This record gives sequence, structure tokens and C-alpha cells, in this order.
Amino acid sequence: MFEFRFGVDDLAATWFACSPLQETVLSLRARRFTAYYPEQQPWIAGWQSRYETLDTALLGSLVTPNAFVPDFLTPRPTAPRPDFAAELAGMAAAPPEVVRADVLAAYRSDGSAPPPVLAGLLDDPAQLVARVAEALEAYWKRCLAPAWWPRARSVLEADIVYRGRMLSERGAEGLFADLDFRLSWRAGVLTLDDANPAVRALGTSVDLAGRGLVLMPTLFGRGAQTDITQLGPPLVSYPARGKATMAEGLGVGGPATAPNGPLAALIGVPRARLLALVETPASTTELAHRLGVTPGAVSRHLGALAAAGLLERNRHGRSVLYGRSALGDALVAGRPHLGGGG
Repeated sequence: MFEFRFGVDDLAATWFACSPLQETVLSLRARRFTAYYPEQQPWIAGWQSRYETLDTALLGSLVTPNAFVPDFLTPRPTAPRPDFAAELAGMAAAPPEVVRADVLAAYRSDGSAPPPVLAGLLDDPAQLVARVAEALEAYWKRCLAPAWWPRARSVLEADIVYRGRMLSERGAEGLFADLDFRLSWRAGVLTLDDANPAVRALGTSVDLAGRGLVLMPTLFGRGAQTDITQLGPPLVSYPARGKATMAEGLGVGGPATAPNGPLAALIGVPRARLLALVETPASTTELAHRLGVTPGAVSRHLGALAAAGLLERNRHGRSVLYGRSALGDALVAGRPHLGGGG
């Protein structure tokens, strides 16, 4: 069990981030543990031929049989929205002795030995980290960056917008209670309780001492986890809200997006479909990709829906995310008698 003790200034110093490098590394879990990540399988199938041109033996070895990854692969973000290339350069600069120690620690925690492709490089960790960086960059460029990352970033940023609203409306207790079942908040102490005995054995009490906390949503966590080993504020990652929407339009899972008859008759099929899609907030670019139309066409419909009070806009960095308002929710649900009156 981990306890994070907040001082007077620590909540103000707490911030959210989403890391393209972490999501790239952890996405390799979805190839091995397919049942845990059904929403990712259509994407994996779609880029399989490109993936097979990569250094697949090395990439596969970066995730242990029990889903651990060496710590050097996921450096803590130094900004809310870091650039993949900058994160990769920071990872590639990890000291060789740290790289070697992290690989051995990950497999030791797993109770297994590094596979030959890793074991053969451990005597030259500088070469190992260079080869890993090259493999991850190729994986990012060929498989993730073209279409997967825009969708993933939209889900992660929508989560952060939602968490910010929870903090403003319900305070710290409401925010942390809603993040994950492993987290609880009481009297200025955030507790992370993991049932895994190996994780529990590492538990400790951490005084934030003015450093604050980094909160990071991920598409590949099955519960909240922490990292207190790196410099800077401690980090807690947690499963992103709405991650199942990654499968929408790809043939697996996700809510139906076909508009119902009365709503389509009222506002038109394109706008009814958009209104159904934004149960989880999304950007114009992401919605255009999911619908197979131009961003300009989507933007016009979103503007009309927002002007009618059916959508709310929230800015996150350079992205504007659109989500349904209470009125929009009511229309999609088909609830009558909105707005009061006799």
C-alpha cells in the first residue's frame, strides 16, 4: 500500500499529463494479452503487415510474461503534453547502467529470465538502448502515429478534461474517488492499494513536500499504479475513462452510433450521428477520422449543435474537445419534457 501525504501546496502543484512514449511502450502489452485489451485488437490487425517489418523480437521482449516493462522505457513526463521525439530522446539518454539494471529488475520481478534478444545485449547496454529507441521510433511512425495516436490522444485528453471538471465540482475527494478503485482519499492522504503481493511489498508512505503529484491516464492500465523511483514529483497512472471507445467504428465493442429515427428526423442524420458519437468528448479531427468525412464538414455540424446547446466545448492544449451537454444527453436518450414548464 502506498500513501501520498499532501501538504498545503501539494494539491495546487498536482497536474495531469499524457505521454505518447508511455502509450507506445505499453501498447505492446495488447499484442500479448489480447483478452485484456479487446478494443485494441482491430487496430493491431490493421497494422499487422507493417508491424512484421519491424524488429519484432526486440519489441516483444520489452514486455515480460507478467506485463512488466523496464522502468527506463517510461520516463516521467516533464510537461502535460510532451512530444514523442523529445520523450524518445530522453529515454535514449538513460545511463547504460540504469538500462541494464531496469531490464534485470523487470524480469526478476516477473520471476523469469530475459529472452535471448535482450540477454545478448545486456553486456552492451548502450547498444541495447540505441536499438530499442530505433525499434520504438519505427513502430511509432509506421503503426501508431498515422491514425491510432490521434484517436488515443483524443480519449486521453477527454479524460483529463473530465477530471478537471470533477476537481472543480467535487474537490479532491471527488476527483480521487472517481479515478480508480485502487485509490482512496481521506484527510489529505491519497492511498493506493494494490492486491498484487509483489506491489504491496514495495508500499511506503510518501510525503509530497511541495512537489505535488503527476496524474496520467493510460489506455493500457488495469488499475492505478505509481512510480516513486524517478526524480521529480511522484506519478500515479490510472485507466483512462472512455478507453473502450477506441474500438468504435472498427467492428469491435463501443456503443452503437446509428442515429435513432426521431432524433435523426429532428436534427438530420449527420448531426444525430455526431451527437451519438460524443458521449465521450472528441476533437474535430478525431470525429472526422471516425466518420470518414472532412474536418470541415464535421466542424460545421459541431458548430450548429453547440449553438443549439446540445454540445459543450472544452479546450485542452491545442485541441478543442466536444462533448454532449445535459440537453444533448437527454435528446439522445429520448427523454421528453426537457427544461421544465407545465
